[in-house]
Amino acid sequence: MGQKLLRLVAAPANWCGLGLAAVVLVLQGLGLLGTLGLGVAVLGYAAGFVVGGLWLGWPSTREPEWEALQFTDEGDAREAMERALDGVRRLTEHNPDNRIPASLQARVLELCKALAGLLDQWERSKGNLSLQDSFHARHIAIRYLPEALNTYLSIPASYATTRLLENGKTAQDTFKESIAELEAKVRQLGDDLASQDAHAFLVHSKFLKEKFGSAGQRPGVDAPSLAAPNQEPKP
Repeated sequence: MGQKLLRLVAAPANWCGLGLAAVVLVLQGLGLLGTLGLGVAVLGYAAGFVVGGLWLGWPSTREPEWEALQFTDEGDAREAMERALDGVRRLTEHNPDNRIPASLQARVLELCKALAGLLDQWERSKGNLSLQDSFHARHIAIRYLPEALNTYLSIPASYATTRLLENGKTAQDTFKESIAELEAKVRQLGDDLASQDAHAFLVHSKFLKEKFGSAGQRPGVDAPSLAAPNQEPKP
């Protein structure tokens, strides 16, 4: 009950109504509205509520889909990462109110795919990620990506695409940059594992060459002749 009431109070439409009502009360306090102040304040709230609802969206007591997009790094790391990626994937595909443009939606889904691929590569790899990189790998899936999507979807669509933030960019452009940073980190982690595996492969290849190749023969010992026994070699 408390969460539902909090959503109604925090709704943009409610704040628009309160703002317009406050303006009316200030005018009344200045003596500019006479005895009509209180009634006009009620009408002002109603008008502000309607305008805010039409412009920024109507308040709802239902829990938004993205509020459930919160995961913890508990238990098996792979299972926790897979649960988080599945939640991000489902919410992105659902795309509530079409808040995520198609191009950005495709990038988020591709990032989920890349993270799932990194998990498989990590299990197959003969190399190891550093403690810090393994922390980043888990938290990109469990925390960083879900939180980026969660906070972006909490912003009204019209605000996210038109209003500039403190960094001089819209929320949508900022979200694109966040996804790009996560994409770059996932590529770097995959390259680190691949580089270690390639080095291990090269070391093993050199070992085989030294053991069985020409460099592995003892000095002064000729390779065995392939000619048949008691058969003179051809001139």
